[in-house]
Amino acid sequence: MIRVNPNYSKLQASYLFSTIARKVSEFQAGNPDKDIIKLGIGDVTHGLPPACIDAMHKAVDEMAVDGTFRGYGPEQGYDFLREAIAQRDFASRGVDIAAEEVFVSDGAKCDSGNIQELFAQDARIAVPDPVYPVYVDTNVMAGRTGEWQDGRYSGLVYLESTEDNHYVPGLPSEPVDLIYLCFPNNPTGATVTHDELKTWVDYARANKALILFDAAYEAFIRDDSLPHSIYEVEGAKEVAVEFRSFSKTAGFTGTRCAYTIVPHACRVFDGSGNAQELHALWNRRHTTKFNGVSYPVQRAAEAVFSADGQAQITALNDGYLRNAAHIREQVSALGYSFAGGENSPYIWIKTGEDSWDFFDRLLNEAAVVTTPGAGFGACGQGYIRISAFNDFAKVEEAMQRIAGVLGK
Repeated sequence: MIRVNPNYSKLQASYLFSTIARKVSEFQAGNPDKDIIKLGIGDVTHGLPPACIDAMHKAVDEMAVDGTFRGYGPEQGYDFLREAIAQRDFASRGVDIAAEEVFVSDGAKCDSGNIQELFAQDARIAVPDPVYPVYVDTNVMAGRTGEWQDGRYSGLVYLESTEDNHYVPGLPSEPVDLIYLCFPNNPTGATVTHDELKTWVDYARANKALILFDAAYEAFIRDDSLPHSIYEVEGAKEVAVEFRSFSKTAGFTGTRCAYTIVPHACRVFDGSGNAQELHALWNRRHTTKFNGVSYPVQRAAEAVFSADGQAQITALNDGYLRNAAHIREQVSALGYSFAGGENSPYIWIKTGEDSWDFFDRLLNEAAVVTTPGAGFGACGQGYIRISAFNDFAKVEEAMQRIAGVLGK
């Protein structure tokens, strides 16, 4: 008798974004004449940068000719992309990352979910609250948690990110082995200073813990005092894995390309306390279960680092940050407190009422889609997240509609 993995029964009935999609679909079906503006799921709305499109077209042409055709590529990524990432994303900031420490993949979401396979079943997991749901759900699937109780899973250590601590959680009050951090943060939009990040690195080194650092939104950082990478902190290469993505950086949400940094210096430990190189373990997993990102997509990603590509992605992301600034201005005028929207495409708004009720109100009365904070954890109750990923005209209209509803 084939039996199902019992841990899946612990998962909540539906994933946050699928619930939003269902509600939006139902509203649209009942209101076919309404023009819905989506400021919910963090999907970009502008086309790929011209430099990336040109590179992809050229690569596709190469695939049509026997002499330049590429079959199976290296699972870890082509050297031309890995070297560009190491040089231009890290060495340019004074961070020594080798090309072979870069693993190209089809998404930071995939990598952050898959890497937990490498760790012991009884590893103690610390997650921020609110949190990107994938961090939690993949560990539930793996059996590292107890049941869902009062809005949280037993067995996890929740690091509360609240208005009082400016949405930057403090160190855990009990020992943990694996720590998830995300800055600029999804969903709160909060950023972390070098000193705050150093506190976490020092903790991990002292406790032989590992940090999984999600830097998917680093391209939105405009404050030069803020770190773009955890490896800007001394000693971080011993205790941290970093996830990066071209999805928000360059609009690759539908094209799929990302990368994970696993330094050779990073160590994990066996049951006897002997150190092992995490890089070798991830390489084994990656080459066994992943067959590589397509050649044309990797050429397009390489073009991100060209002079034209850098100028184009900066312009794209400056546009999204302009949207965020407008949202912040309008939310402030309505009298709501909020975080984010600076160095981040997300604005985290304190609503003063149930998150899903507020979401429904804006959907049904303004035809604007946001994201209820409760879907990100217990500390998200009473908040909504608004995404700045849209055209400026759409954002202006959406905020006018929201003001019309909330200003009544």
